[in-house]
Amino acid sequence: MKIIFMGTAGFAVQSGEALLKHGYSVTTVVTVPDKPQGRGLQVQPSPVKVWAQGHNLSILQPENLRDPQFIEAIRSLAPDLIIVVSIPKLGAFNLHASLLPKYRGAAPIQWAIINGERETGVTTFFLQEKVDMGNIILQEKIAIGENETFGELHDRLAQCGAEAVVRTVEMIAQGSAMPQKQDDALASPAPKITKEICRIDWTKSATEIHNLVRALSPAPGAWTTIEGSVFKIFRSLPVNTLQGKDPPGTCRVGKDKIFVQTYSGALEILEAQREGRKRMNAENLIQGRSLKNGDVLA
Repeated sequence: MKIIFMGTAGFAVQSGEALLKHGYSVTTVVTVPDKPQGRGLQVQPSPVKVWAQGHNLSILQPENLRDPQFIEAIRSLAPDLIIVVSIPKLGAFNLHASLLPKYRGAAPIQWAIINGERETGVTTFFLQEKVDMGNIILQEKIAIGENETFGELHDRLAQCGAEAVVRTVEMIAQGSAMPQKQDDALASPAPKITKEICRIDWTKSATEIHNLVRALSPAPGAWTTIEGSVFKIFRSLPVNTLQGKDPPGTCRVGKDKIFVQTYSGALEILEAQREGRKRMNAENLIQGRSLKNGDVLA
């Protein structure tokens, strides 16, 4: 079976690696063109390209997937299967980091955490024109830890997804796949994370803010402001039993702990970063006077 593997981010790398480990023939890898990244805007390849180069795989980097020359190149390769749109014999399928139809869109992992979900997973589905709406081939569920961050859940889902991709290929090759139509009535969106979404609203509950913090850690980071400068929080704990009379956003700083009043309960800050300084734990934040008792975050 000749497979074309399409991907960009590091999330896809484990799936590609799993296919090779199980002896499948990945003839070509399709990924995005190299792009300027970081503060220096140096041109960098995608994680999938780096992985493909490490295995000496053929690589295509089209500017546009609808480019006639790219489509003809895919046709000439005569693939049996494309994994994450062309003319394969058995179809094309994608791996999505949610239990579709929930969280269709660009940021399914983040929104599952933001919304306080206790469970998520991965879905493989046949591609069709509308985004994330193809017939489901396989789903795998995993529990979300109470304090699990985006980075931690991302890595677990990548491993789970790699196993799901291999199982899906096996099912398609054996003719045992029985795709199921998605129930659009159960669909929920997972739009791109914007800067404004990352801003903390201290009039929400401690649990809601904690979910936002962990959904955006390690990047881009949930943020607030203090004295006009940005203050990012990367790890926290909700303390719903701690209710003060101070306005939301007010800091209570002790010897080695920091609490911020919310609409309901308080948020304990475990790890944060004030603009222009390093990321620190609570004790170092206090010693460095990044936050003082009575400061107000807004």
